[in-house]
Amino acid sequence: MTLAFTLVACGGSTTQATTQLLSSADEVTDTFVRATEPRPFVFPEDHGPHPEYQTEWWYYTGNLDSDNGEHFGYQLTFFRRSMLPLDQQSERQTDWGSDNIYMAHFAVTDVAANNYVAFERFARGAADVAGATGLPDYSVWLENWKVETQPNGEVHLYAAQDGVVLDLMLDPTAKAPVLQGKDGYSQKGPDAGNASYYYSLTRQPSTGTVTSGGKTYAVNGLSWMDHEFSTSALSAGQIGWDWFSLQLSDQTELMFFHIRRDDGTIDPFSSGTFVDSDGSLTKLKESDFEIIVEDTWRSPRSGGEYPAEWKIRIPSLDIELDIEPFIADQELAVSYAYWEGAIKFEGTRQGSSVSGAGYVEMTGYAGSMEGQF
Repeated sequence: MTLAFTLVACGGSTTQATTQLLSSADEVTDTFVRATEPRPFVFPEDHGPHPEYQTEWWYYTGNLDSDNGEHFGYQLTFFRRSMLPLDQQSERQTDWGSDNIYMAHFAVTDVAANNYVAFERFARGAADVAGATGLPDYSVWLENWKVETQPNGEVHLYAAQDGVVLDLMLDPTAKAPVLQGKDGYSQKGPDAGNASYYYSLTRQPSTGTVTSGGKTYAVNGLSWMDHEFSTSALSAGQIGWDWFSLQLSDQTELMFFHIRRDDGTIDPFSSGTFVDSDGSLTKLKESDFEIIVEDTWRSPRSGGEYPAEWKIRIPSLDIELDIEPFIADQELAVSYAYWEGAIKFEGTRQGSSVSGAGYVEMTGYAGSMEGQF
């Protein structure tokens, strides 16, 4: 997932009440716990919510193939936003009372049909309409969009809207959780607390079905999960980011991101991680990798001009990759516009050919994200 979004109420998808609640949450940001140093992670507990932090998100993305060769990308992401710190919360007198607002995004890329659809939902974390748990079993949900741990340890993803359905089983045990940044502490700027706690499950074999265009397809492929929690904001001058998650054909993975500044430069707090086939990690500084934009695409909705083809170079790992989207238009036209879509690539690592698929998220091209999370 990635860096993350605050639940901003800047579009018609929110109700007036939700807008007021989110505005109230923004007024008390300084009283939430902030990410200021590394912390221990304990699983499965840390898959669940961390309400002492104001913002939290669970990102699932993946690339799937049918037996007949159709290709699909998917995104199912959940966001939690606290309105009051734990020490200011009081016991609610109704099941509908809540100190948290949830938002979720669901998107499917149908490559053969050259079609991309995206949906957004909001709900208060009350009356079992939306919420998250870590123990006894990890789950996160918003209405019938859900992630649920099964008795055999697999994770079930389900979302359906307007005839588009995602129904998958994921195996989260193929690789251990990857603690991003410094032992899971991912700093995004120079100011105290401009950081998140961030880990990833980088290679989850996935099977199930996708329904698109009136047909249901049996599919299999790989999924990626990012989980972050923080009380944070972009530092002054940071306007957006470009985040990449790549699953290579040699059983390795890459995550890296650029934070872009309003003067056109790349922020030195950009970083990444290379995950070798045995699970060992190589941390990447901003100076360790190069993202070269080779083409662009302009959205007919937001007017944002997004990168649409890239060359990636990581000299220290002897990696060079050429990346392109499966289809150009994978912009989410929701409360705020951002591009998040399925991509494919080919290239070399240590002199051997590699290929694969992944996801790219780009923000700040249809308006600055400064102050938005």
